[in-house]
Amino acid sequence: MAPARSQPQAGTGPDTDGGTAPDGLPWLGRPLAQALATQRGHALLVQGPPGVGQFSFCLQLAQAWLCEAPGRLADHTACGTCASCHLFAVRAHPDLLVLLPEALQAALGWGADEEGEARSEARSKAKPSAEIKVDAVRKAVSFAQQTSARGGAKVVVLHPAEQMNAIAANTLLKTLEEPPGAARFILSTGAVDALLPTIRSRCQQVRLPLPPAEDALPWLQARGLQSPQVLLAAAGGQPLTALELAEAGLTADRWAQLPRQVAQGQAGALAQQPLPRVIDVLSKLCHDAAVKAVGGQPRYFPADAVPADADPARLTAWAAALRRTQRHADHPLALPLQLEALLIQARQALAGA
Repeated sequence: MAPARSQPQAGTGPDTDGGTAPDGLPWLGRPLAQALATQRGHALLVQGPPGVGQFSFCLQLAQAWLCEAPGRLADHTACGTCASCHLFAVRAHPDLLVLLPEALQAALGWGADEEGEARSEARSKAKPSAEIKVDAVRKAVSFAQQTSARGGAKVVVLHPAEQMNAIAANTLLKTLEEPPGAARFILSTGAVDALLPTIRSRCQQVRLPLPPAEDALPWLQARGLQSPQVLLAAAGGQPLTALELAEAGLTADRWAQLPRQVAQGQAGALAQQPLPRVIDVLSKLCHDAAVKAVGGQPRYFPADAVPADADPARLTAWAAALRRTQRHADHPLALPLQLEALLIQARQALAGA
């Protein structure tokens, strides 16, 4: 049975730790309360692995800042009942701007441009951009400079910040240096080193750690995952990424079978996956095989599923080849031919020493 999909939505859910958990993600309740209690600057930079709920965290920060009943909750989170929170819930708050790359807007359900269905035919046929471009950042700067519609703060959420191109980042920098009025900015990133140092230095930093297993595993089980500990390990401890793997057909059983299949040159469940995910899976297998070859404990795959006698030198060469292929993973290549070439490399690298 396919696991149930957790849809992004506004609002809060009960947290087992006594606070409120953004979008029902229990591991974010404590970091949210801490960020709200310690926030001092006009711009926050939320850092953390991509699959722990950065976007949900940023939205709940924004909702708390816009909430018109401050102090109702002891942890400073949004009340969820005031007029501002209702506007937030229906994604119609006039003092909130969510800035996303085109490629993420549909998946996250936020940030669609104002033209909506009126987009030109040429644009609708174009591949959605993965960048946050300068025109969008200029719109955000103009938005921040306008008077608040409800007399409070104006909030810009920018996710993920590393997707700003160089011109866009420099355009935002000036506003971060001299913020207008009560404007506040929330930037999130899973690759902080990809941001300009001047952007980083002008933001108060908030770090989201990987959630503890006692929070992540029940959350995954509630969404229909069998053996969630296998997929949580496969995702490097990131529960949202584990859920994506399951929804993509990489169940725990199929994941455990992949090392043997790949070592035999078989695609298995990888045959139905996009190239970036195939490369990610093979890179994790390469890592685990290298670790096991020198007596370590695999991180992503069950230990008994990973070949134990692969040659470290061949694995090193395979890792380098995967990194080269990764640079072109988003190009429209012929996937069957590319997959066949990757499996040949894998079979050779995983052959016994």
